Amino acid sequence: MPANEGPVQTRSGAAVPERRHTGRVTEHDRWFEEIAEFLGPAYLRNAFTKGTEQEVDHLIGALGLHPPMRVLDVGCGPGRHSLALARRGFDVVGVDQSEEFLRLARDAAAAEGLTCTFEQVDVRDLRAGAGHDAVLCLCQGGFGLLGGRDETDVFARIAAAVAPGGRLAVSAFSAAFAVRFLEEGETFDPATGVLHEISVVRGPTGDEREFDLWTTCFTGRELELLARASGLVVQSIAGVAPGRYGSDPPTVDHPELLLLARRPEGLPAR
Repeated sequence: MPANEGPVQTRSGAAVPERRHTGRVTEHDRWFEEIAEFLGPAYLRNAFTKGTEQEVDHLIGALGLHPPMRVLDVGCGPGRHSLALARRGFDVVGVDQSEEFLRLARDAAAAEGLTCTFEQVDVRDLRAGAGHDAVLCLCQGGFGLLGGRDETDVFARIAAAVAPGGRLAVSAFSAAFAVRFLEEGETFDPATGVLHEISVVRGPTGDEREFDLWTTCFTGRELELLARASGLVVQSIAGVAPGRYGSDPPTVDHPELLLLARRPEGLPAR
């Protein structure tokens, strides 16, 4: 679940009012669970979710995927990408830390008669096994919500789930975009790459609360090095935005980076 999407979307989409700065990164390292519980189904009301089909279509083509390949969706949130893939015939497992988001995903799958499954997993404890034809971690998906501390280990865990010959897609918030468009009341820590902001979040009944958001940002070079260290071959790194996935080279005007990579045939995960 990305901290900059849905009703918490700020830097890569619609503006949210009343930001202010309160200090250093929180020690409460499960901070997004509280936001997810507050949001519930309101998460899916935001305009950015309308881009799900475009994102999935692009990834299927760019990664050369076809059903019934097995796909792992890391940080699946309410399951929008998992459900879209399951409708296309893929064998999908979605994992997330939020009980509320997983409930929404399971309910949606049951309502449509889809066979995808959803499991509660902290991404820092991910032990999925290297049996997936494709692994997705999109829109931060937990990877960008760790406060600048555990990203190397978590990326390695995500990459380890990719089978030999399999594909990986990871999106991350762009450090260049964050710094260029830093707004009043926001702070960017160059030592950790963490962007801190406080945003007003609107819940399902229209009530509002303020939440701290701590989003770890990356450069394309950092993503490339993480992939190489995990034994992957980088296919491309593109500059993208929600609902506008493509192959354009990153610029400072792109809010997100999209890494596509593969594990060579015959090479097990490290």
